[in-house]
Amino acid sequence: MGHSPTASVFIGGVLKQGVAVHHTDGLVTALAPGEAPSARRLIIPALVNAHDHARPSMSSFGASGMPLETWIARSVFGTPPDPYFAAAASLARSARAGCGTVMVHYTRPSGTMPLPDEARAIARAAQDVGVRLAFALAVRDQNPLVYGDATPILDVLTPTDRRAIEELFLRPTTIPAAYLETVEAIHAAIAGPTVDVQFGPAGVQWCSTPLLEAIAGRSAQTGRRVHMHLLETTYQRAWADRAFPGGIVRHLRDIGLLSNRLALAHCTHARPNELDMIAEAGATIVTNPSSNLHLRSGLAPIAEAHCRGCAIAVGVDGQALDEDDDALRELRLAHLLHGGLGFDQTWTRPDFLAMAIRHGRRITGAPGPGTLQPGEPADYTVLDLDLLDRDAILPVDPIDMLFARGNTHAVREVVVAGRTIVKDGQVTGIDQDAIGTELRRLYRANIPRFQALEKAWKPLERHLEKWFRANSCS
Repeated sequence: MGHSPTASVFIGGVLKQGVAVHHTDGLVTALAPGEAPSARRLIIPALVNAHDHARPSMSSFGASGMPLETWIARSVFGTPPDPYFAAAASLARSARAGCGTVMVHYTRPSGTMPLPDEARAIARAAQDVGVRLAFALAVRDQNPLVYGDATPILDVLTPTDRRAIEELFLRPTTIPAAYLETVEAIHAAIAGPTVDVQFGPAGVQWCSTPLLEAIAGRSAQTGRRVHMHLLETTYQRAWADRAFPGGIVRHLRDIGLLSNRLALAHCTHARPNELDMIAEAGATIVTNPSSNLHLRSGLAPIAEAHCRGCAIAVGVDGQALDEDDDALRELRLAHLLHGGLGFDQTWTRPDFLAMAIRHGRRITGAPGPGTLQPGEPADYTVLDLDLLDRDAILPVDPIDMLFARGNTHAVREVVVAGRTIVKDGQVTGIDQDAIGTELRRLYRANIPRFQALEKAWKPLERHLEKWFRANSCS
C-alpha cells in the first residue's frame, strides 16, 4: 500500500484539490482528502515519451546543426559500447523528467551480442530504472546511405575511404522472415506486464515493399503494434513522391500497414489528404518538435492533423531542446508551436495534456488511459507547485503554471505501477551519476573503432549533401 502527498490532482482532464492518491498492488484504490501538506504539489498522470531511441546526446559526437540525412551517418560514432549502460542513462533521464513509459525504437544496436540478448539488456535497464518499456527493433533493407543508388558517392571516394564506408554502412540485406523471427525471439525474451514488443520498420525509404508487407501481415495476425518514421524531412518527401506517385500513405494503406496498431513518428511533411487517411485508419502521429528543429526538418502540421481527427502523442526522440530528454519541456514546446493562433485554440492545455498521455499509453501498450481513477494503474508524477508558482501572487491554475514553466527541475516524485522510481528529484533504481560516468568512459574507449570513418567524414559529408541537393525535387 502507498499514497501520494496531498496535492492538486489532475484527473480525467480536471483538477481535484486537496486529495491524495492511494494505491495497492500497483493500482489506484482511492482519491481521498489528505492531511494539510507541508508544500504545494501538483500530481499528473506519468508522462509518456512516445518516440525515442535510448541513445546518448549526439552533439557530443559532432552530430549537431546538420540535417537528418548527414546526422544519421554521423550518429554511427554514438553506437553504444554497452547497451545496458546506454539505455539506463537515457531511460533515467526520461524518468527524471516525469515519464513513466518510454518507447525505444532501437535503431543502432551495439553489435556486441545477439539481438535478443541486447534487448534483454535494455529491458533490464528499464526494469532497474522502473519505467514501462515499449521496444521496437528497427529494421531496414535498402538505401543505407541515400534514398537511391549510392554508387556515385562511393565512386568518388578514395579506396581507403570507400572501404571504411562500405564496411560500416553496406550490410547484408535483411530477409523479412528472418526479421519476423528475431522479433518473435525478442518477444519471448522480454515481453511482460511492463514491456511491450513491437515491430519497428525504420521508414518507408529504408524498407522494401516485401519487408513492409511481411510486417503488416504478421501485425494483423498477432495484433502486435508497429512503430516507424514517416515523412520526417523534405528529402524523404521528394523521394516518396517519386517512388509512390499514387501516394506513400495510400501505399501503406494498400499493403495493410496503415491501421490503429501503427504509430508514425514525425509526419513533418504529411499532406492534408494523407492526414485524413491516417485519421481514418486510427493510426497515431508522434510529434517530436525539438528533434525537428535540431535537424532542420521543419514544423509538422500537428494542429491540422488534430483537427482532421488524428491521434497525437509526443516524443523526445533523443533530441530534446537542451538534449536532456526533458519531456515536460517537450510537451510545452509542442503546445506552443501547435496550440493555436490568436484567439483560436487547437486544444485547451488540460485537453492536450490528457490527450498526449492517453494516446502515448495506447501506442506503447501501457494499460489504461492515464486518468488516475480507482482501478487504473498507479502511474503518476508529483511536481513542485511552490517552484512552478514561485511568486504566489494571485491564484493561478496549476496546469497553466505547468505549461508556463514546467521542466525536469519541478519533478519531485514519479511512481510507476505503485513503485517510486524518482524520489526528491533523484532516480531511485540506479546511480544515475555513476552510470553516466561509466558510459562516458566506455564511449571514449570506443572511439578508435571509428577512426577510419573520422578520416573519411568530410568527403562523405560533402558528397552526401551534393547527392541530396541534386535529388531534392519531387
